[in-house]
Amino acid sequence: MARSCEICGKSPSVGHRVSHSNIKTKRRWYPNLQRVHAIQDGAPRRLRVCTRCLRSGRVVKAV
Repeated sequence: MARSCEICGKSPSVGHRVSHSNIKTKRRWYPNLQRVHAIQDGAPRRLRVCTRCLRSGRVVKAV
């Protein structure tokens, strides 16, 4: 499960890149993922977590 948050499951979303002449091609928006040392199930682990989960306190960082 590359490029997805291990806490909330946020993954890339898709849409269109729109040129000045209104030609539409596919593009992707990637979540802002950070690799952090966090405590999960009582043990420290390295997780890929989105910044919204970090900011909201869903992740307890290991010190």
